[in-house]
Amino acid sequence: MTEKLLQLLKAGTSAIMVVKEAEQQLKEAGFEELCFSNTWGLTEGGKYYMKHHDTTLLAFTVGQQVESQEGFKIAAAHTDFPCLRIKPNPDVATSGYAQVNVEVYGGAILNTWLDRPLSISGRIAVKSNDVMHPDMRYIDIKRPLMTIPNLAIHMNREVNKGVELNRQTDMLPIVGLLEKELNEKQAFLKFLAKEEGVAVEDILDYELWVYCMQEPVTFGMNEELILSPRLDNLTSVQALLTGIIEGKQKKGINVIALFDHEEIGSKTKQGAGSLLLLNVLEKICDSFGKTTAQTKESIYESFLLSVDVAHGLHPNNAGKMDITNKPVLGGGLCIKEACSQSYATDCEAVAVVEQICQRAGVAYQKFVNRSDMAGGGTLGSIASSIIPIPTVDVGIPLLAMHSAAETMGKKDMESLTGLVREFFSL
Repeated sequence: MTEKLLQLLKAGTSAIMVVKEAEQQLKEAGFEELCFSNTWGLTEGGKYYMKHHDTTLLAFTVGQQVESQEGFKIAAAHTDFPCLRIKPNPDVATSGYAQVNVEVYGGAILNTWLDRPLSISGRIAVKSNDVMHPDMRYIDIKRPLMTIPNLAIHMNREVNKGVELNRQTDMLPIVGLLEKELNEKQAFLKFLAKEEGVAVEDILDYELWVYCMQEPVTFGMNEELILSPRLDNLTSVQALLTGIIEGKQKKGINVIALFDHEEIGSKTKQGAGSLLLLNVLEKICDSFGKTTAQTKESIYESFLLSVDVAHGLHPNNAGKMDITNKPVLGGGLCIKEACSQSYATDCEAVAVVEQICQRAGVAYQKFVNRSDMAGGGTLGSIASSIIPIPTVDVGIPLLAMHSAAETMGKKDMESLTGLVREFFSL
């Protein structure tokens, strides 16, 4: 289980690459790819997946029996994570340094991105003979390409008292040194063109993400912890993949949805705030000949696990946690609750998840934010506002959430995977 997660953490350097790795795991498990624009000839006992705009993936398995009114068992996670995105016309030349212009994606802890080896991952749109279908190239440089250096303490004596970083001026990475003959506006595009073996003028646009190259490592006196970039939310992605592949399903339909754009609100064409999940559920029902009324009944009989990370108690800042709900790393997955419904959980749905955990022998804890601190949200409340079904927010506890490198407990991954596997075996 740890090896699968470490592989995804290494390969999933952008939402695009997360989907590619997920697709590989599903193919190896015998899943068949579908296209939404085609007619789906689904069969009982079948295993299927579909991609959406390269960064979102949905997969589902069909039991040996599909009842007319039986609901779906659904689990959702997200493929994106806080990072930096390279802007168009990226070249910045500063006194002989080559830099690229970037914007911050999501709620990154900016100072954790300084003084680290960084690289780029994503896709490039290249001219094609069909103007409606550009030639899409997928790229992951996989070697140190840039860094964002700190200012020396001698030039900023107050740095250890805390420094606010400006997102535009302080976060520009260095990608090289410019000599006079190389001091040109298209230096970065020429680099991309060389990497892909295309002409500079044929590159139309790109979506390129700067990622932290730190390798995931296990640590601790008993190697019970993992330090890695992208634990939020690739831990959940891997738990869903393993759960749907290994779930011992007998009847009904299991679904996983790996959405993009959770870190920026989910309200996009490939986010949980779109109609995508609803449309897929309807198309599945249509393939099995369900009437409109039966389709609605099936959807309303469904259950959703919204799977995203939670905050673990920080030993140096224990006072930041709620006074009676203090999940710790290694103590099991977290069930997350909030009266604001930023976590979409209610007591009946929680009771269902607790019974599944107990049935599977899975350790779990409960997380609630301090009453005087606003916490983050998840895709659960957004997705369940479109498909109003019982929903529970769960996930493993982390330290340093949204840092360039985060910390988790190994056992918690086992707990989360155990829950999802059991959920998909009911």
